[in-house]
Amino acid sequence: TPPTRDLLEIMLRDSAHIQEMEAEWRNKKRQRFGKDMTQPLYTMADAEKALTLLRTVEYNTPFKPFPELEVNYQDAGHILGSAFVELCVQEEGGEFKAVFSGDLGRPDQLLINDPSVIKDAHYLFMESTYGDRDHKNKGVSREELAQAIAYSHAQGQKVIIPAFAVERTQEIIYVLGEFHRQKLLPDIPIYLDSPLAIKATEIFRRHRRFYDEAATAILNQGCDPFRLPNLHYTPKTQDSMAINNRPGPAIIIAGNGMCTAGRIKHHLKHNLWREGASIVIVGFQAQGTTGRQIVDGKRRVKIFQEDIAVNARVFTIGGFSSHADQNDLLHWVGNFAPASPRVFVVHGEEQASRELARLVGERFGLETLVPSWRETLSLTPRERPLEVAVTEEEVPDLGGELLRACAALEDELAHLRQRVLQASTGARIEEEDLERLSDIREELQQILAG
Repeated sequence: TPPTRDLLEIMLRDSAHIQEMEAEWRNKKRQRFGKDMTQPLYTMADAEKALTLLRTVEYNTPFKPFPELEVNYQDAGHILGSAFVELCVQEEGGEFKAVFSGDLGRPDQLLINDPSVIKDAHYLFMESTYGDRDHKNKGVSREELAQAIAYSHAQGQKVIIPAFAVERTQEIIYVLGEFHRQKLLPDIPIYLDSPLAIKATEIFRRHRRFYDEAATAILNQGCDPFRLPNLHYTPKTQDSMAINNRPGPAIIIAGNGMCTAGRIKHHLKHNLWREGASIVIVGFQAQGTTGRQIVDGKRRVKIFQEDIAVNARVFTIGGFSSHADQNDLLHWVGNFAPASPRVFVVHGEEQASRELARLVGERFGLETLVPSWRETLSLTPRERPLEVAVTEEEVPDLGGELLRACAALEDELAHLRQRVLQASTGARIEEEDLERLSDIREELQQILAG
């Protein structure tokens, strides 16, 4: 869809910029050791070429990329412009229809429409991100956010919200706008401290025809859901750094959502240890991430190679998730029950996938399968049996590869240590070098913790 195309554009360009910066940083080091230069995985030029190949398709507008396949996108209700896909495949022995859910959204989600209903398929590939649990009540979640703001405002401290750049950030701003209109928001500065989220918010503002009825009604009242008197955008690095130099309370929305990189790490370093500050977790936190450690109650976490005490009050607010929870997923898949598709439960941690598969089988009597590592599924017209096999491809020696990577890293560290010790070489050590080395060590610690 048009908003999806625009969102892909800013994310691809942002990713290409990071690739080029990281390659430049690596090559500075390699050049000092007389090593060959490396190339980024892809460049901004590659990104621009890729963008010329994108074509937008409206919802419910079937098209054929080739004669034997018809594709139709329907609204997944997850983020602005998201879709699940219907594939109608024609073969010599007949035809079949496969549906891939992708990420499904929740009913009555802010800003966007509910997921479309579909009732027929031969095969259904079903996501299971939250297949083993339900979200908190949305009303309760809004109350908890208001409590977090009131708590830190009264303490003269900051509210830190790690948020994903697309959808979650816009939902938080939308809710803060509601608080403002209802006079529930104190006089407090709000910073959107993420260049990618700032660009994504502008895309949301441009594509208003994709809003749901509630958001459209706010527009018709002359209000912009994404404008607040105290809302400040901070795209530049110096603007971001200045936030933590300003005393007093503030609301800071920054990426990334799982606290593993980006500007949020700086805000956590400056505020996580402060009593009276609030950390508001509003999104899924994967195992091994800093955000997951905070949610799980760790009293100290590593940030930029420092042990930071978790003295701030932690609010885990699940009601803002844009993912369908277990009950939502079951409700959506229940529409297929008379058609009896085979259901493949995918895209989730193993426990979540297996629990959802069990419930789908018990509640609707549908045949379910959780595909395993390197399993191959050959989809055929339903008159023929499903072919399931484990591929006989050679499994890579991941252990050996890891040992070789460790050995190469040890050599690099030895060179670095020698360069630092030999002051006579005139080697210049910059603060950026130390910070990057700290990031690498933190990543290694996360690998060991996993």
